[in-house]
Amino acid sequence: MTESKISTSTGAAVPVSDAEMDATAGLRSSDSFAGKIAFWFGIALAVLHIWVNTFGTISELWMAVLHFGGFGMLCTLLYPAWHSRTPTGRRIALTLDIVLGLAALSLFAYLVLGEPTFYARNGSFVWYDWIFTAMAVLLGIEFTRRTTGLIIPILIILAFTYVTTWGSWLPGMLTFSGLGFETMLFRSFYSDDGMFGQIAQISFSFVFMFILFGAFLVRSGAGDFIIDFARAVAGKMIGGPGFVAVIGSALMGTISGSAVANTVSTGVITIPLMKRAGFPAKFAAGVEATASTGGMLMPPIMGAGAFVMASYTQISYLTIAAVSLLPALLYFFGVACFVRVEAKKQNMRTTDEDAPPVLEVLKKGGISFFVPIGLLVYMLVDGFTPTYAAGYAILAAIAASWFGPSRMGPRAVLEAMATGAKNMVLTAVLLVSIGIVVNAVTITGIGNTFSLMINEWSGGNMLIALVLIALASLVLGMGLPVTASYIVLATLSAPALADMIVQSQLVTQFAAGNIPDMAKAVIMLAAPDQMASLGQPMSEDAARSLLAAIPPEMIGPIKDATLTPAILTTALLSAHMIIYWLSLDSNVTPPVCLTAFAAAAIAKSPPMATGFTAWKLAKTLYIVPVLFAYTPFLSGDYIVALEIFGFALIGIYALIGAMEGYLEGPVAWPLRIVLFAIGVTILWPNDWTVNLIGTALFLAFFAWNLRSDRRMRAAATA
Repeated sequence: MTESKISTSTGAAVPVSDAEMDATAGLRSSDSFAGKIAFWFGIALAVLHIWVNTFGTISELWMAVLHFGGFGMLCTLLYPAWHSRTPTGRRIALTLDIVLGLAALSLFAYLVLGEPTFYARNGSFVWYDWIFTAMAVLLGIEFTRRTTGLIIPILIILAFTYVTTWGSWLPGMLTFSGLGFETMLFRSFYSDDGMFGQIAQISFSFVFMFILFGAFLVRSGAGDFIIDFARAVAGKMIGGPGFVAVIGSALMGTISGSAVANTVSTGVITIPLMKRAGFPAKFAAGVEATASTGGMLMPPIMGAGAFVMASYTQISYLTIAAVSLLPALLYFFGVACFVRVEAKKQNMRTTDEDAPPVLEVLKKGGISFFVPIGLLVYMLVDGFTPTYAAGYAILAAIAASWFGPSRMGPRAVLEAMATGAKNMVLTAVLLVSIGIVVNAVTITGIGNTFSLMINEWSGGNMLIALVLIALASLVLGMGLPVTASYIVLATLSAPALADMIVQSQLVTQFAAGNIPDMAKAVIMLAAPDQMASLGQPMSEDAARSLLAAIPPEMIGPIKDATLTPAILTTALLSAHMIIYWLSLDSNVTPPVCLTAFAAAAIAKSPPMATGFTAWKLAKTLYIVPVLFAYTPFLSGDYIVALEIFGFALIGIYALIGAMEGYLEGPVAWPLRIVLFAIGVTILWPNDWTVNLIGTALFLAFFAWNLRSDRRMRAAATA
């Protein structure tokens, strides 16, 4: 193996090995010069973030810029400007990368040295303000190009130029008179809605600390424990390897913020197990891809979605994580139902005979998983901040590893910090750079315009609005990672969706005759012809007519007087949770479904066929958001949530049985329609009588299906 020498801008000789590129990830090899520098630089970044988030004090703006500069430097070390097969091309790329990395770090120097005089000039730009603020935008475009492809850079350019140039050329509601480049650069760099505002602050605090915690947990042996535990619990069931994938991905989701990483880490074990059990290759890959996607719904990390959601809604992270648990379990239950139905269809009897006993697995590695997770949950419930709790959970992971087979010494600790920093690169540059898009939406008010368009296209029908948002999320998800897709879509459509949910609550209150005096006074002014019906129970159609008669500008006071703060909070959270769940569908929906493609590579199955299989298996990704929209599933009332959860378990099984044409035995087409209707009845919102009737019908249908199957098998045996 040869090495080449180049001269950097500092004159130092830099070796470039033939193993420069990691062929599987498209990253520079960890054995290359840049890879080795990235290892130690990542450790330094991890130490800096741990210190700032637990003990240190630094301006949030300063830390956000330093966060971007540090991970920008790490990005240039790991992700080359281009992939070259020649030593000369690699040398040129590395030289450019070092220059851009230093440019990213220079943003912090500019801020420290220039901020006092900048405010003394009342924000008036001089030549170096132009250079560094423009450089921040350009670096954001370049770093996202390297890590996510072309879609996000194009979106950033369109957002920036819409504000400064071509927005005034558009007709109607989309027109925007425009801001100067100086104002847009100022807002992109210094405002709370820009690159280094709220989303960047979430990135350097909550998101990084939890991704770092996940890296420590995996390095402590928790990843091996998760697979062994899933095999011990489900390996000996009929179709057990499929359940191993579901359980393993659910547990891995508690510590992993990436669906693709989840797929690769658990799929190398679960997919071969499923294939050996008799599952078709594309089904095995589809199960792993679908289950791994659900890892982004599983508290506490939720793929950074919970932290961004907390910032947008001003609802505490702990509340969001707590109410997300039951919906996440519903998602995994839906995948498990498909596994069971397929196992019954294939008449499987093969089990994982090598599955270890549960007690043996718990003794061997349970401490390394449950102790850090338990401490994290306890500290969050006890009122500690998420960053502080994550810091102590990291220490607990190190300590717990000494009671298992993967003891963490100094080298392992350094490796965990470097891995955590490496895993954070894409998320860090993405969350900072997407601030330019959020800033443009805030400045132009296009979010309100988009919300009005959704209202108009849906005709006020919430189900149609959900379909429109699902289609928008699918299109965005073809080019954006889940978190970015959620941020963009939530900025544009969450207000409209939350308003629709609030209006449905108002209809319910009006129909019950629950109209406070203050609201009556406003309604009497807005719609005096409706005075006779106020305060009296009415039909839902009459309630909708009453609401429609009130001018939109007068809905606000009526809403505040009629609905409790808890209901309004639930409506807002439900809207954001719906959008987040729908943003996940791009992971498993062709033509761009990276999670399914990663699983297909392991299973050696056709990628597109695997994608369609994964899309079919992820149907709860669309069912559960409907429950968010029409029921108080996320209200925090755990009795009500458990009731909804219980009916949903039965209803989802019924719907999947109808889709697959199989429960315990085959279900003929006419009966599949009946079974589907029963499933809808069980899930019907806010009517326990209807739900109970549907449940009774399903139990009778299930008993009949089971009996018919046994008779058919007995006849076949005879």
